Amino acid sequence: MQNPNRSDQLLFLTDEQLRQGIEMMFFAYRGFTAYPDRILTEYGYGRAHHRAIHFIARRPGLTVSELLDILGVTKQSLNRVLRELVNNGLVESRIGKKDRRQRNLHLTAEGTALEKELSNAQRQKMRKAYSAAGPEAVQGFRTVLNAMFEPEAAAQIKVLLNGGENGG
Repeated sequence: MQNPNRSDQLLFLTDEQLRQGIEMMFFAYRGFTAYPDRILTEYGYGRAHHRAIHFIARRPGLTVSELLDILGVTKQSLNRVLRELVNNGLVESRIGKKDRRQRNLHLTAEGTALEKELSNAQRQKMRKAYSAAGPEAVQGFRTVLNAMFEPEAAAQIKVLLNGGENGG
């Protein structure tokens, strides 16, 4: 009888091993968001604000409807967050060039500065973890994350990961 290799063993995880993986994800997410959370608290913002700022930075000019689809939140919830970001001078809502009914979202200089402060800490943490793990582990991690995406998010993720354009 052959000894199964390590990758074969990973295909047969126990419930306890899966629970440990879930708990590790919770703690990793907490560590990943800790520094940005402290910064956001100074502004009176939460993670919803951070996510909106992040995706507006990634796709300047995206519409409110596109942001709703990306975030998967209610229109009421997003409107509250956007109203605060606009009122505080971090986001601009511009009339669409192709469709005047649309509102295209852009970060202001102040919004861009906040986004950089938030994302620099996360990029640094991600870079350190990726460097410590090595290229094979990074690819494995990305494979696991891809397998966890909801099917309806596949197109959005593809656009975001490929730096897709929008009609801003």
